[in-house]
Amino acid sequence: MPGKRSLKLYEEARQLFPGGVNSPVRAAVKPYPFYVERGEGPYIFTVDGEKLIDYVLAYGPLILGHRHPRVKAAVEEQLEKGWLYGAPYEPEIELAKKILWYYMPGGMIRFVNSGTEATMLAIRLARGYTRRKYIVKFEGCYHGAHDYVLVGAGSAAAEYGIPASEGVPEEVARLTLIAKYNDIDTVEKIMKKHGDQVAAIIVEPVVGNAGLILPRDGFLRELRRIADEHGALLIFDEVITGFRLGLRGAQEYFGVKADIVTLGKIVGGGFPVGAVAARREIMEMVTPVGKVFNAGTFNAHPVTMIAGLETIRVLEETNPYPAMREAAKRIADTLLDAAGRNGFDVTVNHIESMVQVFFKPGGVWSYDDAKQSNRKLYDKLHEILLRKGVFIPPSQMETWFLSAVHTREVIDDTLSAIEDAFRELRGAGV
Repeated sequence: MPGKRSLKLYEEARQLFPGGVNSPVRAAVKPYPFYVERGEGPYIFTVDGEKLIDYVLAYGPLILGHRHPRVKAAVEEQLEKGWLYGAPYEPEIELAKKILWYYMPGGMIRFVNSGTEATMLAIRLARGYTRRKYIVKFEGCYHGAHDYVLVGAGSAAAEYGIPASEGVPEEVARLTLIAKYNDIDTVEKIMKKHGDQVAAIIVEPVVGNAGLILPRDGFLRELRRIADEHGALLIFDEVITGFRLGLRGAQEYFGVKADIVTLGKIVGGGFPVGAVAARREIMEMVTPVGKVFNAGTFNAHPVTMIAGLETIRVLEETNPYPAMREAAKRIADTLLDAAGRNGFDVTVNHIESMVQVFFKPGGVWSYDDAKQSNRKLYDKLHEILLRKGVFIPPSQMETWFLSAVHTREVIDDTLSAIEDAFRELRGAGV
């Protein structure tokens, strides 16, 4: 459990930040968050002297682990040259070329500073290009914290969105139409009624913020067909899956092309980043060429460009994907087996280097399924694993991430902790 130094810092932080944190999930570690002193490879070290195997990895960006030596060296070299110019810089061209080669050949890109900014621009761009007002999103898919995507569903799947946050005007939320992930009928119903006014369908190809939910076979292809049929754009939000499912992300993995792709996390190498890539005729709507406005002091930040560029180079040269895939499968198999032997009927979803366990039988294919998981059991599993030196996401609605430096030895230690944790969980009486 977090120690005395973390408690002291948390008590101080509660006087300064709402809930003592600057992002809500950080408060999900109970009874209070631990504070990090440093990270190294697959580990983080707390101010209380604990060493934890890290499967959060800052919620996905650190695919090479903490303080990768090549990324660190590239950043240090950049810092010697300065860290902000407010003028164009050659590495942004190099990073853009790499990303476009993999995600949008012949297209164009705009760098921003977060996944939220990327999806916000993508939606604005889709509206500007199509001259339509509605977007379709899916229940359980997270696209950042701006007004147009902070909406939930009503009692009917095709109902207008309603605000999921105070401060979001109902008039704004009603421009977002909510469908159910993996349920193509709900999309068809929406498009039958509103299709001629829908600018875009936006989707996480793999849901990473309702736990981990995979698309059913053909679901993404059907979205492509429906978008084409109604003249809408298809936006793949690959902030999580970009360079995580492979160098070309979900588009290649599932064999479906999007009109607009949003990226973040890995493409910044652990520094703040977002990106929007689209076909050339769409991106030429963006200022200063077109009239879809976007600007930012920190867009294409030099340090971020260097860190992202070096991260992708390492991924290209070392190809850690097969090893990460094997490691994730070992964890998924052990979760399923250890749970079953200790009397827990669970669902374990995994794809490439992403894993999540749900205390729910029968599969998890939608947000409704994910909400049926026993969160008390998940919270207890998190608590037990943390005591055993393994840090998994503190929320059921997040995803475990593996890195290129989660070696076989690290995985072996993790599997042993998982076995012990389920035995302890069986006797906990939760």
